[in-house]
Amino acid sequence: MASVTIESVKKRFGEVEVLHGVDIRIPDGSFTVLVGPSGCGKSTLLRMIAGLENISAGNIRIGERIVNQVPPKERDIAMVFQNYALYPHMSVRDNMAFSLNLAKTPKATVDARVKQAAGILGLDVLLDRFPRQLSGGQRQRVAMGRAIVRDPQVFLFDEPLSNLDAKLRVQMRTEIKELHQRLKTTSIYVTHDQIEAMTMADQIVVMHDGRVEQIGTPLKLYDHPANRFVAGFIGSPAMNFIEGRLSGGFVEAANGARLPAPRAGSGADGRPVVYGIRPEHLDIADDGFDAEVVVVEPTGSETQLFARLGQQELVGVFRERHEFQPGQKIRLRPRGECAHLFDPTNGQRI
Repeated sequence: MASVTIESVKKRFGEVEVLHGVDIRIPDGSFTVLVGPSGCGKSTLLRMIAGLENISAGNIRIGERIVNQVPPKERDIAMVFQNYALYPHMSVRDNMAFSLNLAKTPKATVDARVKQAAGILGLDVLLDRFPRQLSGGQRQRVAMGRAIVRDPQVFLFDEPLSNLDAKLRVQMRTEIKELHQRLKTTSIYVTHDQIEAMTMADQIVVMHDGRVEQIGTPLKLYDHPANRFVAGFIGSPAMNFIEGRLSGGFVEAANGARLPAPRAGSGADGRPVVYGIRPEHLDIADDGFDAEVVVVEPTGSETQLFARLGQQELVGVFRERHEFQPGQKIRLRPRGECAHLFDPTNGQRI
């Protein structure tokens, strides 16, 4: 196992710079998730770690070794792709053993490693089948088994669950997390799905437009977002944002609603701010602001409510049973201690 250090890394395609001096420290044995919208540079960065893309500037270290010029096969990494990339004419056993056989590893060692990986992944009874005889989840396990048998210093996962249905994605992300807990191998996982990031990561790196917006544990990013982008990206449903001005410990919204501000908002009357509140931090209360119910989405364990505050649409999440009806007038009260204030100009949290 080894740590991975990314130091001021840039990537250019011709005149276009897509990564702008990225710095990330990935501790030995951690499960780090790179998350962000499509086009933010996360997959490009993963391919640079793997050696599949050249580095325009900066350094990438695996352990203490700078690997900028090291060929992929000599970096001691294993990669699991979105596409399973299994050889259709080979059995599960042969697919898993392929890289070891290519390296002329002794047969006894190959058999032992394949057997061990198959046991970890529950593939013991499938070793003689071919990929066409497997389900999507089983094929993804074979792809992971092919990586495990190499016993690499670092695992790289490039959106490995994107081709699976919703139920299977939930099952597989649990299995990947459990696998990491058993192997303790440094893992870097790329996804655009922030739920995957929140549920799987020890450390999340939020990226946007080729830059790192924030690095931290899932709950740190959720409870203490550094800026409006992170606040809006992490969390489902997303955080509500309301524009207004500070006034006497409150935020005066454009339609006259008074929203209780967190302590950070004291002593700056008249300052324009963006008020952020998560859906689960809105309560039904007589002393709240007026809102109109637009859509109600019951999910069983909770109810999602879409309401309108003037021209602003808000989302609330309630675990209690409420008989909401479209067009109904309700009163919502934000929990001031859970609110966030953001600078409307640069988006940074105040």
